[in-house]
Amino acid sequence: MEEQHKKILQRNRINLVTDLEPSKLYDALLEKGVFTQDMIDEIKSAGIRRNQARQLVQDLETRGRRAFPLFLECLQETGHHGLVEILQNGAPAVHIQPATPSQADRPELQPLPLIPLVEIDKQNKDILPVYPLQKPTTLTPSPGTEPFRPGPQGRPRSDSIQNYKMDASPCGYCLIINNVEFEPKSELKVRRGSNIDCKKLERRFKAFNLIVEVKTNLKRNQILRELSALSKKDHSQYDCCVLAMLSHGTEVSHNRFPGAVFGVDGQYVSVQQITNYLNGQNCPSLQGKPKLFFFQACGGDEKDIGFEVSPDEAQQSVRGLDDQTDAIPSSSSSDSLSMSDEVDARASLPTPSDILVSYSTFPGYVSWRDPKAGSWYIETLDNILEENAATNDLVTMLMMVNHEVSLNSANGLYKQMPGSFNFLRKRLYFQAPT
Repeated sequence: MEEQHKKILQRNRINLVTDLEPSKLYDALLEKGVFTQDMIDEIKSAGIRRNQARQLVQDLETRGRRAFPLFLECLQETGHHGLVEILQNGAPAVHIQPATPSQADRPELQPLPLIPLVEIDKQNKDILPVYPLQKPTTLTPSPGTEPFRPGPQGRPRSDSIQNYKMDASPCGYCLIINNVEFEPKSELKVRRGSNIDCKKLERRFKAFNLIVEVKTNLKRNQILRELSALSKKDHSQYDCCVLAMLSHGTEVSHNRFPGAVFGVDGQYVSVQQITNYLNGQNCPSLQGKPKLFFFQACGGDEKDIGFEVSPDEAQQSVRGLDDQTDAIPSSSSSDSLSMSDEVDARASLPTPSDILVSYSTFPGYVSWRDPKAGSWYIETLDNILEENAATNDLVTMLMMVNHEVSLNSANGLYKQMPGSFNFLRKRLYFQAPT
C-alpha cells in the first residue's frame, strides 16, 4: 500500500474501529481480491465487531497499492458513506489501476546477447571463449542458515500475529491487593498515596468489563490464600485474568521473574511464586488465556540518577520534593522467608506462556510515589490506558508508559524506568469504551 494511504488509515483508526461494519465488507473485499478467504476467516476469528474492524484495518495496510482505492469502493457499495468522506477528506485523488496492465503498457523485452568472456592461452596466445556455467535453479542455504519462508498466502510473518479473544462478558477477573499500613514490627512505612492508585486501577479495569475485587492490608499468608482462591476459580467462561499488587518491594534471587512484594507483616512473596499460581498447570481454566500482572513496588534500593541526553530528549517532568519510594534494602529482608517455602518452579512448572509481568521499575531500583497523586507508574498507566485502549494493544501501551515515566525526575535528580517480561503469544486489546 502507498505510504500516504497507510497514514490516512492510521490517522482515522478510531473512526474506522468505531463505525466500520466488517461483516458487510467481506464479500466485496473477497470479490475484488483485496483479501483471500483465509485472511477473512482470520479476521472473523478476532471476536467482537470492534476487534474484527481493528484487524481488518491492520491487514489492509499489508496489501498492495490498489488495496486503498478498492477499500473505498467497498465502503461506498456497502453504505459506509461517512467513512468514505472522512478517508477522502484531504487525501490525494485515488485512481484505481487496472488489475493487469494492457498490452500497450507492457515494455517490450528483448533478449540480451550472450557475450563470452575471454581467456588467453599463454603458450599458444590464442583467444579462447569461456562461457559462464549455468547457475542451478534452486538455491541451497549456507550451513547454519535457513531460507526465508513467507507466511500463509505470502503474507509476512509479523502480519500473521493474531489477537486474543477478549469479548466475554464479563471479560475476566481482576484482583487488586493494596497494602498501605504495615505492622510496627515490619519497620515498613505507611504507603501514602497508594489508595489513589488502587481507586484508579479499580475504575479502569471495571471500565474494561472485568470483575474487580480489592483486598487491603494483607499479611503474607493472606496474600497466598487469595492467590490460591483465584487459581481455583473456574475461568472457563472468561477470557483473561489480571492481578495488581501495590506494596513495598525488594530484590530477591530468582530463576524466572525478579522481585518480591511485602505483606503488612513484613514477610514477602516473590513475584515468581505469585505468577506460579495462575500458570497453565496450576490453573487449567486459564490455559491459553492471557494472565496479566502489574506490580507497583520497588525492585531494590538503588536510586537511578539517569544520564545526560541531548536537548531534544530533555523535556522532563520534575516531581515533588516529598515523593517517596517503595524500596526495602535487600539485606534487610533476606531472612524473612525460608527458601523451603518457595514453589519449586524448575521441577513443576511449564513454560510461562500467555503471561505478562509489568514492573513499575527496573529490577534493583526504587519506584517513586507521590503521597498526593499516587505513584508515577500507576498514574501514567491509567492515563495511557484511558487514552489509547480503544485503538492500541497492551504491549504498545506499556511502551508508552515506559517513555512517559522515564521523563519524570524526583527532586530534579532521580529517575525511574518501568519494564515488563512479555510471554504473550498474541496481541491483547481490552474491551475499551469508545
